Amino acid sequence: MAQGSLKSKTISGVFWSAFQKFGAMAISFVANIVLARMLSPDDFGCIGMLAIFITLSTTFIDGGFGSALIQKKEPTEDDYSTIFYWNMLLSGLLYGILFLASPAIARFYNIPLLSSVLRVEGLVLIINALSIIQNNRLRKQLQFKKLAIIDITSAILSITISITLAANGFGIWALVAQQLLLCSFSTLLLWIFGHWHPRLVFSWTSFKELFNFGFFILLANLVNTFCNNIQGLLIGKVYNSSTMGYYSQGKKLEELSSTSISNVVDRVAYPILAESQNDKPRMVGMLSQFITSLAYLTIPLMLLFILVAKPLIILIYSAKWLPSVHYFQILCIAGIAISLQGINYYAVAAVGKSGRLLLWTLIKRGIGLILVVGGLAAFGMDGLLAGMVITSYTIYIINAALVHKHVGYNLFRQFLDLLPIAIVGICSFLLAFFCGKFIHTGLYTTACIQFGIFAVTYLGLSRLLRLRAFDNFLEIAKNLISRLKKHTPQETA
Repeated sequence: MAQGSLKSKTISGVFWSAFQKFGAMAISFVANIVLARMLSPDDFGCIGMLAIFITLSTTFIDGGFGSALIQKKEPTEDDYSTIFYWNMLLSGLLYGILFLASPAIARFYNIPLLSSVLRVEGLVLIINALSIIQNNRLRKQLQFKKLAIIDITSAILSITISITLAANGFGIWALVAQQLLLCSFSTLLLWIFGHWHPRLVFSWTSFKELFNFGFFILLANLVNTFCNNIQGLLIGKVYNSSTMGYYSQGKKLEELSSTSISNVVDRVAYPILAESQNDKPRMVGMLSQFITSLAYLTIPLMLLFILVAKPLIILIYSAKWLPSVHYFQILCIAGIAISLQGINYYAVAAVGKSGRLLLWTLIKRGIGLILVVGGLAAFGMDGLLAGMVITSYTIYIINAALVHKHVGYNLFRQFLDLLPIAIVGICSFLLAFFCGKFIHTGLYTTACIQFGIFAVTYLGLSRLLRLRAFDNFLEIAKNLISRLKKHTPQETA
């Protein structure tokens, strides 16, 4: 692919992937605000307790073969059909296991209702498996515009119905319905507009070829998913559903700018980096630009969230969710590193080093598990959260070191690329924080003033120091404005 064409596809992919992610997220976020005021922390906590079982099962279904299909330069129709039938078989098997295990899981948490909830919620595994291939095909083809329309339409329909159910007293079942309806509408639209249907073929040759790469990615993703969700299992067992609810709402809010933004970049970067895997200098240049651009967005957002956490939580969820503030602020510290983990991870996957990823995933997640469980045992919730922060930075450093070794993007150079952004962000945070100490207006007024001080300082220092990421965003903005002008009808005399 020509460099100009690749750059154009990258900008277009980032734009539509961002529109997809943040459009659906904005709709979901507004719905979450409404539902948080209608439902109790216990309702959200119960769903959070079950998240580890659903996400582990989902990862098991698509955790490796989806990545293998994207990493493979020219997958065949036999490849796609083979993995489709494998996904369907696996999803049915896993749902059966969850169905039978649900009473034991309910007894583990000592909440009988969870058995029925898990049996219904678990249906998302089978529904999602029906559309995984269609989704991966569109991603590989960089058809993010089509994916955006499908996701946003599905989000609007599912959330409208779930809010109606909550208003009519369905409680936790409104949250279950939201998940089922979201994947059902998405699957239906992907089948209609994805323009792909499976053939009646299952090729063991295709399966073995994709398995050789996908198996290691699958195991690595399973370990990552388990460790990312172990907190819910621990909090739900040691504390109660209310504490889990406060934690889960703080986590959702933190993910707005860490995981969500990084997911947008990762979705676009992975197929593009995989396409350039044989041209390491070019790959390093693109990777550097992806990482600095990502950091330029996530670092200030995380610091801003820490700064205005209390008024933000009260404004969004109401005062009954105040215990979430403390969790939210600590999670934002971890969020800075979390946002940079994925892009490094997928850069290594793009060059086919899935075995190395699995080995180091076991090492870094083992360390993280010890820190989180040990922190909880020694210091309670604060210890658990501190363990999460240390783990997030450890994982980022290990992933960046793997990129250094297998891609050629020097670890020290990556740190130097990020250092100016971090310094500008911290200076802006400190100035806004200390100015807030001398402002004695209302809670929201103070937060608005601090936000203004932070934003002006961050952008001003970026311009003054000529940060490369700042210049990149200016260039993207100019390109978007230029495209809009070209498509704007001109007034005739």
